[in-house]
Amino acid sequence: MRARVRVLGRVLGDVIKSQDGQVLFDRIEDIRKTSVAFHREGGAANAALLEERLRSLDLNETVRFAHSFACFLQITNIAEDYVQRRKAGDPRPDTLAGSLESLAAEGVQTPAVAKMLQTAFIAPVITAHPTEVRRKSVLDRTGAIAAALSALEQAVGEAAKHDRELELLREVAIFWRTRLLRGVRLGVIDEIETAVSYFERSFLAELPRLYARWTRQLDAQLPSFLRIGSWVGGDRDGNPFVTDAVQRQAFARQSQAALLNYLERIHALGAELSLSSTLAKVTPALQALADASGDASPQRGDEPYRRALRGVYARLAATYPILTGESPPRPSPLPAEPYATAQALKADLQVILDSLIANHGDTFAIGPLPELIRAVDCFGFHLATLDLRQNSAVHARTIAELMAVAGVCPDYGALDEQARQDLLLSELAHGRLLYSPYAEYSEETRREYAVLAQAARSRQQYGRQAIVAYIVSNTTSVSDLLEVYILLKEVGLFHPGETPRTEVFAEPLFETIGDLRAAPDTMRAYLSLPLIKSLLAEGRLQEVMIGYSDSNKDGSYLTSTWELHQASRALLAATDEMGLRLQLFHGRGGTVGRGGGSSYEALLAQPEGTVRGRIRITEQGEVVANKYADPQLADQSLETITAGVVLASLRKPSAERLGEKHAPVLDKLSQASMEAYRNLVYETPGFVDYFYGATPLTEIVELNIGSRPASRQPTRSIEGLRAIPWVFSWSQSRTMLPGWYGFGSAIEASGVSLSELNELHEAWPFFATTLANMEMVLAKSDMLIARRYAGLVEDQALATTIFGRIEAEWNRTVEALLTISGQTALLDRHPDLAEALRTRLPYIDPLNHLQIELIRRRRAGDEAEAVREGIHLTINGVAAGLRNSG
Repeated sequence: MRARVRVLGRVLGDVIKSQDGQVLFDRIEDIRKTSVAFHREGGAANAALLEERLRSLDLNETVRFAHSFACFLQITNIAEDYVQRRKAGDPRPDTLAGSLESLAAEGVQTPAVAKMLQTAFIAPVITAHPTEVRRKSVLDRTGAIAAALSALEQAVGEAAKHDRELELLREVAIFWRTRLLRGVRLGVIDEIETAVSYFERSFLAELPRLYARWTRQLDAQLPSFLRIGSWVGGDRDGNPFVTDAVQRQAFARQSQAALLNYLERIHALGAELSLSSTLAKVTPALQALADASGDASPQRGDEPYRRALRGVYARLAATYPILTGESPPRPSPLPAEPYATAQALKADLQVILDSLIANHGDTFAIGPLPELIRAVDCFGFHLATLDLRQNSAVHARTIAELMAVAGVCPDYGALDEQARQDLLLSELAHGRLLYSPYAEYSEETRREYAVLAQAARSRQQYGRQAIVAYIVSNTTSVSDLLEVYILLKEVGLFHPGETPRTEVFAEPLFETIGDLRAAPDTMRAYLSLPLIKSLLAEGRLQEVMIGYSDSNKDGSYLTSTWELHQASRALLAATDEMGLRLQLFHGRGGTVGRGGGSSYEALLAQPEGTVRGRIRITEQGEVVANKYADPQLADQSLETITAGVVLASLRKPSAERLGEKHAPVLDKLSQASMEAYRNLVYETPGFVDYFYGATPLTEIVELNIGSRPASRQPTRSIEGLRAIPWVFSWSQSRTMLPGWYGFGSAIEASGVSLSELNELHEAWPFFATTLANMEMVLAKSDMLIARRYAGLVEDQALATTIFGRIEAEWNRTVEALLTISGQTALLDRHPDLAEALRTRLPYIDPLNHLQIELIRRRRAGDEAEAVREGIHLTINGVAAGLRNSG
């Protein structure tokens, strides 16, 4: 990695010298060398020299310096990702082949894996959370640099190498002059465009190839068990900008991406399959498809495959304007009837493939046509299944107004839980509608109804898989879920009657520590209702979403992790009692404080029986780009999740039983961690003022990085703040508090023996993964820098007190972690990660120091645009350097 960092760094340096002059380059290089020396050698003298160099910069130099170091950190990411791609062919445990090898050692053979995958369902879900500070243009440019670097390393001969070096120089030069910051705040439509770009870059091509590889490895036909979901355009929780019109645009744009991809592939197949009927036989079905195409050209009279494909192309081109509202870039001259469903398109393509295989053997069983058929099966006409999500409080207000206006119940909000359930079940038992187009409603109720009405139209237009789930945030009761079915009934998505059925399922999201603890009882009560038993009778499946972010903000990292683990086990017991399958939906973020870390390790750390081949996982913030912007990395990331699911579902459960034995230990640690955390965050007078002062939260809110407000309500409380900016702010200040606070105190207070903790760490994946994630966060934190952020707080007596507590807990936590893991320094057992961090820190730390000084100026009243730009550039650079900051 270092060699490639040096290559790209040298090229960036050449660009700076040629475009901005030797003087600027020398200033930047002087600070870079000083920072590197400080990190290598330490010492007060080096620290003072670095501080002096940074303070000597004037405002314009500060902005240029922030831009250059932010660029360098992006280039470091390119080098790291490049190395990761080069390792793709190396044997690794986190691949399907690796899982097959591990399972074979335990006596589980390949046919058992293939059998499990017949009923599996794995879905990463793309979300639009506001921690991805990079513009799409920056992602495009870094992608181009990566491609140029790859071309350079593959070049043969001096002339070719010289040409590739010039190309790399050109791409870096364009990147150097590309604005890193967005000029205006992202809208939801921008977020939709960004989300769709990952499908266009990676998913549409890579997912079918993965299936082809797995089919060969397993020697079995596989259903499309791995699919990509999305929240972008459907998640309304706290985001008033997600409307019915936005949902309509989301599906139109998603469909456009899918159909354009199919049209291009079909066109290419038409050029390729030039088989003549005078030389090759065809099936009667293929001949009928060719005859129905409307292609009467004498040039293709003996080319039935081409004629059939022209007919398929014409029908899909006729479908395109219906679903996208635009004309296809390459219209067909043939008159054709549009496809009603993606299944109809797949059936026609299957006729073509069946004829090829029937007459030419398995030569055509792999290649572009089977991959196209797989793509249509995975992505349909909708591209990605869109979840709807809204807060339960909004549903309650909407139901209350609908019932009051309809004369059903004058004050639904005043009813107790049992009375609410009785009333809701009564309404769901008959076909009467509450909503009237002639009545007056609040803007909120009209907006909610419009979104659901559009959902019904979206399903009709783009297929049944377009929308299948409605996530209820802040689920605390059975009525929270029943309310959704009332709303679905209003738009024809819930059908009452003797055998009621629903087209979209209400699914709970349990987020806080209290809600997670109550979740099993809530679900038992819900699943015991005759109505719900009837709705689930066919699929026998209940999905439950569990939230990592708010549970962490509520109770500490350790407590959140343990409560999620316990809730998963208890929810499994509840669904098993009902004879239902449980499908967990993990609401993970990018940082450890929000459930981040290795997906593979996280899957192996799940309680026994809670995976069973089925899982959904959110992909949020900058993690989406890190995993999926590059096709090769997307391939690796998707296979890693699949490998983790396979191994977690089929391996022997001995380690998990060890965890059950030691559950009382974790209960004790969790309780002590939560008490320490809540004492600081929620019970310390002035903590809110400290948080707002000692982190760049206010400045982050000003960044144009997301459509959703930072707080659920206009309040300054920690409770009202979203978990995402909460974590992002602590990351920027290098405190990383949500990822570790409370652990050191828990170890001290618990009285658990070191030998028992060592045993848990060595033998229990859950505990080992929990500590490994915490260790990564601690390695990225820096109490010297965090102390400087504390200096921004107005009340310095308060800052001294609170920072003193944070630093003391950090020291306790590091000491406890090193003792348990048997290390002398953080990341001793992870040399690759330690090396990557050593490469980054000399560039991240100066940005933190500059950020502090610029924030100080801004808060003192300096409204200069350069100050604001400098702050935002440093935020951008630090986020790029940390890689999992939100």
